[in-house]
Amino acid sequence: MSHLAISQGSLTAPVGSDFSIRRSVFKAQSINFNDKSWAPLLPLDLKTKNRGLRNQRIVCMSVQQASVPKVAVSPLQLEDANEPPLNTYKPKEPYTATIRSVERIVGPKAPGETCHIVIDHGGNVPYWEGQSYGVIPPGENPKKPGAPQNVRLYSIASSRYGDYFDGKTTSLCVRRAVYYDPETGKEDPSKNGVCSNFLCNSKPGDKIKITGPAGKIMLLPEDNPNATHIMIATGTGIAPYRGYLRRMFMESIPKFKFGGLAWLFLGVANTGSLLYDEEFTKYLKDYPDNFRYDIALSREHKNKRGGKMYVQDKIEEYSDEIFKLLDDGAHIYFCGLRGMMPGIQETLKRVADGRGENWEEKLSQLKKNKQWHVEVY
Repeated sequence: MSHLAISQGSLTAPVGSDFSIRRSVFKAQSINFNDKSWAPLLPLDLKTKNRGLRNQRIVCMSVQQASVPKVAVSPLQLEDANEPPLNTYKPKEPYTATIRSVERIVGPKAPGETCHIVIDHGGNVPYWEGQSYGVIPPGENPKKPGAPQNVRLYSIASSRYGDYFDGKTTSLCVRRAVYYDPETGKEDPSKNGVCSNFLCNSKPGDKIKITGPAGKIMLLPEDNPNATHIMIATGTGIAPYRGYLRRMFMESIPKFKFGGLAWLFLGVANTGSLLYDEEFTKYLKDYPDNFRYDIALSREHKNKRGGKMYVQDKIEEYSDEIFKLLDDGAHIYFCGLRGMMPGIQETLKRVADGRGENWEEKLSQLKKNKQWHVEVY
């Protein structure tokens, strides 16, 4: 595979049929990470996204940053609060933020389009890893003429310091919701997801109304920095875990030194659908004792019964180890489509039965111990 060198800095990125260097990364000035100067890259013409971007895979800014051992973050006052911020901005009085960048982050063979969206909130809407922002798309509520659209919640896909490590941005991982008429096979824009398409069609500088942050269920417990965290995601359910992992492995945070085990399971359709894969692969290389990463590609992998490989099948492969870790106090998280949970629960019950355990009792105990974290939509 050939590589493209950027003369303004030391950055290299693979190019070819599946990759194109992301160009909408930094502002005009250079940014310094741990005494390494990162030069600005060329602006991306987002008018082409409905053409060229749908046929490319773009290397995330985070991958370029991940080549630095640990990144300094600020302001460190974000570590001082004892409780997470909650509902700083409400639907009747949302905060008007600004779109910083939008990038497609799946390959050309991925079913559907998923975008990584960076939003500039100026440091005015702080949040913790695992929380969500509400987004109010423009236009009026079709069920309440004259009223604004309803709030849509999106799990935050960055740490509290954001993708620029300055505490002023947040990132969302959004799959464009598109409806195809089953009879004609043609796209029907009138039935497409209002908010996801608004976000994926946004351009740098566009204004966006946000609420929140919301949620406490998926907060990362940090009382024990050596704890085990088992993270299970389908598709864009990867969002909160990206925030966790950046905090654990990418950022230099004086008060939080992770020394435990983070084990990520991600289920998507195919290789082209993997989200933030370069980032996670980098952690795997740099922190082999603290990070594990297993993927289930339903259209490429087979489970042990010869059927499609889903994330619950991958969990079953490691079930004895997972159950032992849970018995030792590990936290387990689930994020993604609501439809993921019945299959996972069924698998865990089957495993428990095979071990001579009562799954209902075990689940009850996990919830009582606050080891069980679920956020599905």
